[in-house]
Amino acid sequence: MYEKFGQFIDGKWQQSSSGETYEVINPATEEVIGKASKANSKDVQKALKSAEKGLEIWKNTSPWERSKVIRKISELMRKKVDTLSKWLTLEVGKPLTEGAGEVGGAADIFEWNSEETKRIFGEINQSRFPNTKIHVIYQPVGVVAALVPWNFPIILASRKISTALAAGCSVIVKPDVITPGSVMEIVDICKEAGVPPGVVNLLSGDPAGISTELIQSDVIKKISITGSTRVGKLILKQAADKVQRVTMELSGHSPFIVFDDVDLNKVTDMAITAKFRNNGQVCISPNRFYIHEKKKDEFANLMVQKTKKLKMGNGMDKDTLLGPLCTKERLEGVEKLVEITKKEGGKVLLGGKRAANFNKGYYYEPTIFDNIKDDFTVMKEEPFGPIVPILSFKNFDEVMERANNNDLGLCSYVYTTDLKKANKASDKLETGCVAVNTPVVAVAEAPFGGIKQTGYGREGGSMAIKDYLNIKYTHFGISFE
Repeated sequence: MYEKFGQFIDGKWQQSSSGETYEVINPATEEVIGKASKANSKDVQKALKSAEKGLEIWKNTSPWERSKVIRKISELMRKKVDTLSKWLTLEVGKPLTEGAGEVGGAADIFEWNSEETKRIFGEINQSRFPNTKIHVIYQPVGVVAALVPWNFPIILASRKISTALAAGCSVIVKPDVITPGSVMEIVDICKEAGVPPGVVNLLSGDPAGISTELIQSDVIKKISITGSTRVGKLILKQAADKVQRVTMELSGHSPFIVFDDVDLNKVTDMAITAKFRNNGQVCISPNRFYIHEKKKDEFANLMVQKTKKLKMGNGMDKDTLLGPLCTKERLEGVEKLVEITKKEGGKVLLGGKRAANFNKGYYYEPTIFDNIKDDFTVMKEEPFGPIVPILSFKNFDEVMERANNNDLGLCSYVYTTDLKKANKASDKLETGCVAVNTPVVAVAEAPFGGIKQTGYGREGGSMAIKDYLNIKYTHFGISFE
């Protein structure tokens, strides 16, 4: 499946200079999907030179022309939704319907940024001095390194590529070795849409080696990474030597807060949607379920009943709602965290073990816990899997304090019919995003990102493009008088 791709440099697909490859595994079957090209240092240097040339072309392309090309990408993505969805199912394991949703969201992002490129507004200010004016303009930051994770490879690659293109930057994309084909398909669509050679490049292979060499290069002016806090800190340290601009969307540990005035039937439906999307392998997945003490038992019972109905299996089957975990390592990590939670005193209401009905694949049963305490490991470490720890709370101030008692600050979920309480919770919660009475957080038109050790910078909305632009101020003397 990877034969038609490879490394994308200077507008062409080509195999790595060494000819080396690596295997990509289907998480549903543990079978080898194919062998992808593995870049070496020579390929990295070729890509850097290509991106430099591409930058000169693209930054001098008018915003309206850039807009047309970016919109074309969104149109082609929608036409190729079946192909792209299949890549996501084969590489990530998510159901086809989820994959189609991811593709649609990614196409929306390209469409949004096709408009944003026309709206890079500067300003002219009146100076304090006679016969002078202050001009402020925005210019592309330069060549961007886009480091893309495996859990949502299409939508996260699209956020980075589309924003870079809108700003007039060239970009080098590095997909995860788990999901190279999904990102390669997006880059191929960029080529088909008319992106000039050198403007979008792709390097696939050793994540640490490629990332380090890119960051150490004087060519790279900005880094955009979605990944773990641990990896983000390492990249930030590397970027410090070159004072490169960095956008970082790192780990999350979202609280899910349910007050006692809600319809639990509706809330549990939203909880299941939010929690089990991509089998919990989502940075904004709700991981700490704080339920008002009057509603906790009812909430837990409904969650168990509804979760039992979720069909687990190969994402290629149309009726599958829960796919496998993405890797053997992720399966073992979830299994370990569940066992730790049991030892610490958690009571298993559902699941708690590997799925027994599969001879192959990285399947783990959705697991719901009761009797959880705030000091349990699962309340501190991001599960990144189908684990639902349920706790109770008594009042507003208490749950706000407990919800904020975490180093990560990406997203929070709040459910109440009291508008005053919802507004107050939104103000109090220490996260970059808050979802009130909805399971939906990440949309093209809104600024997505976190605070605290979740990172900084935003993707999506009208603010994202600013992270890809330099501000230039000129003090203009109108005359020599």
